[in-house]
Amino acid sequence: MRIKFPLYAKILFWFFLNLLVLGVVFFFVARVQLRFGLDSLIAGRAGDRMQAITKLIMEDLRDRPRTEIDSVLKRYGEAYSLDFFLFRNDGAQIAGEFTELPLPVQEKIRERRAIIPPQRRPEMDRRTPFDERPEFGPPPPPQVQNQREMRPLPLGVALPNSMLHTSNPKRYWVLIRTTLPDTEMRRPMPVTLIAMSKTLSAGGLFFDFTPLVIAALAVIFISTLFWLPLVRGITKSITRITKATERMAEGQFDVRVDDERRDELGSLGGSVNRMAARLSGFVGGQRKFLGDIAHELCSPIARMQMALGIMEQRSKEPNPYLNDLREEVEHMSNLVNELLSFSKASLGKAQIKLQPVLVKSVVEKAVNREAGSINTAEIKIDVAEDIQMLAEPELLLRAVCNLLRNALRYAAHAGPITISATRADSSVILNIEDCGAGIPEESLAQIFDPFYRLDSSRSRDTGGVGLGLSIVKTCVESCGGMVVCENRQPVGLRVSLRFPLVVA
Repeated sequence: MRIKFPLYAKILFWFFLNLLVLGVVFFFVARVQLRFGLDSLIAGRAGDRMQAITKLIMEDLRDRPRTEIDSVLKRYGEAYSLDFFLFRNDGAQIAGEFTELPLPVQEKIRERRAIIPPQRRPEMDRRTPFDERPEFGPPPPPQVQNQREMRPLPLGVALPNSMLHTSNPKRYWVLIRTTLPDTEMRRPMPVTLIAMSKTLSAGGLFFDFTPLVIAALAVIFISTLFWLPLVRGITKSITRITKATERMAEGQFDVRVDDERRDELGSLGGSVNRMAARLSGFVGGQRKFLGDIAHELCSPIARMQMALGIMEQRSKEPNPYLNDLREEVEHMSNLVNELLSFSKASLGKAQIKLQPVLVKSVVEKAVNREAGSINTAEIKIDVAEDIQMLAEPELLLRAVCNLLRNALRYAAHAGPITISATRADSSVILNIEDCGAGIPEESLAQIFDPFYRLDSSRSRDTGGVGLGLSIVKTCVESCGGMVVCENRQPVGLRVSLRFPLVVA
C-alpha cells in the first residue's frame, strides 16, 4: 500500500530540508574560507566568561601558598563542573590533579608566548637629531630584545583563549595564558590555565547553544511567516478544486470553485468551472431529452394497449401472438415509466422541499406496497418510532421501494431482509440488508450507473432495464443524502442511505 503525502507536508519537508542544506553549506564555507574553528567558538561571550573565571582564580591565589593551589582549583572545578590545571609554558604541571596532557595540548602550551602590548613612546624633542631618535638609532642588543619579548605580564592578565578537541581521550580543552604570583622570585610567573570538559557545551561556559537555538528558531519563525500564507493559499485552492471535482464525479455539476486568483491555480479553477457548466448542460440536456422521449412514448403505448384490448375482445379464439404482443407492450410501458421516474428525479432538484419525515412510517408503507405479493419473504423492521430525517417523502418512498423490490427479487429465498435505522452524529443511516449472494466487488462502483446490469443479457427473467438503482441514487441525492452499497460478510448485501437528522 502506497503512503500518501499531502502537498502541505511535502512543501514543509522541502522547506526544512532547504534550511538544513543552507546551514551545512554555510558551515563548510565558513570553516574553509574564514578558517572557522574551535577558537572562534570562545572568541565571544564564552571567551569573556572564561577570562572572568581566570581572573577570579588568580585573585584567589594571590596571597596563598603553593600548597593550597590544588584545593582552590578543585573548588572552582566543582563549582563550574570542569577540571582546572595549571601548567608552565614549558609544559610542566604546577597544580591540579595530575594528568598526562595529549600531545596537541602540550604543543599548544609551548608555542604560546607572552606578547607585550606596544609601549607608548615618549614624546620627542624636535631638537633631537634624527640619528639619535629611537626610530633611526641602532637596534638594541639581542639580549635586550629577548628580555623585552619575554617580559612577564602583570598579575591576572589573561590573553586570548585557545580551544582544542582531542579524540584520545575525547575531551575539550580551553587554554588561557595568564600570570601567577611567584613568592620565591617575587614576580609574576607566566602560566597556562587549562579548563577541561567532556562536552562541547561545558554547561554553557565553552559554547552556549542557547543563542544558536534562538537564532535557528527565529529563522524558522520568520521563514514560516513568509512561506505560510503562500503554502496555505496554494493548498487551500487545490483542496477546493479537489472537492469540486469529486462532487462533479458524483454528478453534481452545479459546483463552482474560486477563479479569482491571478496565477495558474486561478486558470485551473476557471477551467474547472467551464467544464462543470458544459457537463451540466450536456447531462441536463440528455436527461431532459430522455424525459421528453419517454413522455412522448406514453401516448402511442397507451393507444397500442387500447387497440390490443379491443382486438382481444373481438377475437373469437385465443391468439398466442396477441399475448406475446401484450407482454412486449407492457414491457415497453414499464421501461417508459422507469425513464419518466428517472427523469423527474434528476430534473426536479430545484423544486424539492425537504421536510421532517418519520422513517418508520415510510418503511412500513414501502413494505406493504412491495411485499404484498410475496408471502414467503421474511422482512424485519428495526426502526425506532421517533427517528426523523430531512427528505422529500415521495422520493424517499420511491428509493426504499426500489431497494426492497431488488432485495425481494434476488435474495428473498436466501434469508430474512432487514431494514434498520440508526443515528450517527448529525445524520440518520437507513440500512437495507439481505442474505443473498451479493455483488462482485468490481461492480460495486457501477451498479448505480444508468442502464448498468450485472447480467448483460437483459432478459426479462433476470431483471429490469438497469434503472432501478440509478433512480435510488438520484432520489437520495436530490434530498441531500448519499447512498453506499457494500457486501456483507460472509454473505449478503447492504445498501445504506444517509440523510440529515432532524434535531428536536
